[in-house]
Amino acid sequence: MNSYRKELWFNIPHRMDFVNITAKVENCVAESGIQEGLVLVNAMHITASVFINDHESGLHRDYKVWLEKLAPHAPINQYGHNDTGEDNADAHLKRQVMGREVVVAITKGRLDFGTWEQIFYGEFDGRRDKRVLVKIIGD
Repeated sequence: MNSYRKELWFNIPHRMDFVNITAKVENCVAESGIQEGLVLVNAMHITASVFINDHESGLHRDYKVWLEKLAPHAPINQYGHNDTGEDNADAHLKRQVMGREVVVAITKGRLDFGTWEQIFYGEFDGRRDKRVLVKIIGD
């Protein structure tokens, strides 16, 4: 069994946004040379997410509206976490809903997706450097 590891770095200029990272993960699979295996893609920050869904702008707008209703940013004093001087408690909650990671099968050297599936990086407390781990194992 072989393994491959790479970190992808992001600095999203907005507090909340979604970035399609499918091509970056596909490049990692190609670099790894692994033909049959699994790829783990996970956000290495507790206010960011990696998830799989459709690459459709209306859906992404819906996510932003829905997440803001579930965990509104303001007023920041509504969250105990923000008593520490932070203002990002909502970002922690949004990350919990959207998830930390995805695992995708690799078949014949390609990501083995269902119809319309793409991999996204979700940012909920942007404007600083954050990383995503891509770990691939297989043969």
